Amino acid sequence: MDVKIESEWKQVLSDEFSKPYFKQIAHYLKTEKAQKKIIYPPGNFIFNAFDKTPFSKIKVVILGQDPYHGAGQAHGLSFSVQDGIALPPSLQNIFKELQSDTGIPISPVGNLTKWANQGVFLLNASLSVRASEPMSHAKIGWAEFTDAVIKAISQHKKGIIFLLWGKFAQEKQYLIDASKHFILKAAHPSPLSAHNGFFGCRHFSKTNELLIKQGTHPIDWNPQ
Repeated sequence: MDVKIESEWKQVLSDEFSKPYFKQIAHYLKTEKAQKKIIYPPGNFIFNAFDKTPFSKIKVVILGQDPYHGAGQAHGLSFSVQDGIALPPSLQNIFKELQSDTGIPISPVGNLTKWANQGVFLLNASLSVRASEPMSHAKIGWAEFTDAVIKAISQHKKGIIFLLWGKFAQEKQYLIDASKHFILKAAHPSPLSAHNGFFGCRHFSKTNELLIKQGTHPIDWNPQ
């Protein structure tokens, strides 16, 4: 099937698009749309993380779980919201840690496209969700696809910094070759767990230290 995705990624993932499970994802989404179900993010944003961060440009991976399920929030980048949308609690805590770690002021804007454009691959484990129904598309095949994405990054790249926040993200560690990549782990930034080790993790400055040691430009973490 013809998948509208950035050309480098299309080449890297070409085998996945022909597998039965991926055809089932496409069929499932078409069926839900035919039933007038509202799906987030909008179709043109489902592969936004891939479009904003081509395979050759990846420096950092931040793994999320599920797209936001409220109107106007999700746009295909993990933890990020579209312009004009109030900051969700986890993103508020990400910005609090960013300020504590680097001194960057807390942004009123939650759009992380600037991160993605610099090589921060903002991947959700599921790339779609039904409106107001969290995790509603978690078992339609997306996990198999995004696991393959993580494996491809691990296999074909070197020196990538994976930020694994929370139990769900850390369960994906087995997909990453730790002998050639960096894995930084912390609690999830959700208000339920941020005080259990996300606050104080200093992942933003640590990431830049690792990039500089590799002779790579650090990330400008200011989202504005």
